[in-house]
Amino acid sequence: MMDRLTQKQRSENMSRIKGKNTGLEKTFKKIVRSSGIKGFRSHANVAGKPDIYFPKAKIAVFIDGCFWHGCPRCGSLPATNRNFWKKKIERNISRDKTVRTELRKSGIKVVRFWGHEINRNPGRCSEKLSAAFSGLSGI
Repeated sequence: MMDRLTQKQRSENMSRIKGKNTGLEKTFKKIVRSSGIKGFRSHANVAGKPDIYFPKAKIAVFIDGCFWHGCPRCGSLPATNRNFWKKKIERNISRDKTVRTELRKSGIKVVRFWGHEINRNPGRCSEKLSAAFSGLSGI
């Protein structure tokens, strides 16, 4: 099925999609602050550009949008241009795995959250993040 928008209109729409400081990130930062966890950096210059990075603890946090990263629970493909979106999301998933492997090899712990987790159960997200810090000394 063809796109209903012109290439210029589609480009304009896509250019408005935020990559940094999204609503999910803002919500998650509130969860982090209310947990009393400090010392994070937003979009640090680390492999994969994690959404939040804790340099002292060497913990990288990625907040994955359900659509963009192919959430098995609630991710779905649009009705139009399905092949394009399927390939795009598969590349994102593949890149996520490569980044996770690269960070782990360099001694960085990786924690990932789905968008629906942050929206529906912030308390569980706080627990999951706190668990990532357990066992670390001097933090």
